[in-house]
Amino acid sequence: MFIYFVFIFYLILKMDIRLECCKLLGAGLATIGLVGAGAGVGIVFGSLINSVARNPSLKGELFRFAILGFALTEAVGLLALMMAFLILFM
Repeated sequence: MFIYFVFIFYLILKMDIRLECCKLLGAGLATIGLVGAGAGVGIVFGSLINSVARNPSLKGELFRFAILGFALTEAVGLLALMMAFLILFM
């Protein structure tokens, strides 16, 4: 009888280790979205610099659009980070 309890405990422990491993792997893969957000922010502000260099008179209007693009890009990055934390701690 004792052997059965030990065996069942071993299976539960083994399954728990697999679950933790999969959670860590999933959280790591979910953070790949942060790379895209970083690249997106670079593209937004690079395009802002290029646009202001071409037409300096529209600097204020272009800056507003750049801030909007920055906010939307960062929102996607924060969603990816939130998904990673949900996977990791749930």
